[in-house]
Amino acid sequence: MEYQFIRDPIAGFRVKMSAEHELVGRWLNDELAHEEVPAFVAQLEAVKISRDELCLEGREVRLTVSHQEALFEAHDLYHEQSDALSVFSDDALSLEEYGLSAGCGFEDFEALLLDWQEFIRRRR
Repeated sequence: MEYQFIRDPIAGFRVKMSAEHELVGRWLNDELAHEEVPAFVAQLEAVKISRDELCLEGREVRLTVSHQEALFEAHDLYHEQSDALSVFSDDALSLEEYGLSAGCGFEDFEALLLDWQEFIRRRR
């Protein structure tokens, strides 16, 4: 998983992710407040030890974490789209699910969050 941390003078701390993991970056930028990062890292440690599953419903993205993986799903993935699709049926257009879900291994996600936590801590 490729990522780059940025301190934007206007938007603050941001992460840029590879195209395959853009939803992960969106979740990190928009759903997890900077002050919540240490507590969330502790929750990840608990998931690793207990092997329980953690599910967080964000404003736009649902995160499900198990001891093996982290799965990100945009709420748009579950919206009833039958009416929207019927509008485009004559044009042979279809709505794409690309970018509406992403996943990564638990270790990769944990490493990302630890790096993110360190980046925020050093830049304050």
